[in-house]
Amino acid sequence: MTEAIELTTFKLLDNHSAKDFVAANTSINEWLNRQPGFRSRRIAELADGAIFDMLIWDTAANGSDAAGRIISETRDSPVHAMIDLRTVVWQIAEVRQHVTARQAKATHPLRVAWT
Repeated sequence: MTEAIELTTFKLLDNHSAKDFVAANTSINEWLNRQPGFRSRRIAELADGAIFDMLIWDTAANGSDAAGRIISETRDSPVHAMIDLRTVVWQIAEVRQHVTARQAKATHPLRVAWT
């Protein structure tokens, strides 16, 4: 099973909080759910206020295709005006390893030794 992780990091303009940004993402989330290969999204805020916007796709091609269209297809979304565009770093990569919590517990040498 293939999958890809898209990670975009950026800072918000001074007059916007992470809470504001998450609340403004309703239309973006709806758009993402219509995109081929979209699996999930997580938004996190670092201690310095930077935003991590992580998406999981079936393939890097799915994510790259969507990234190439998102601005034009969601131009009316308020989120675009909240982002400091000078700080945006966008990356996408195919996943090389995926371990679930159950798999990690079952294969961890200390876990096995102590059970």
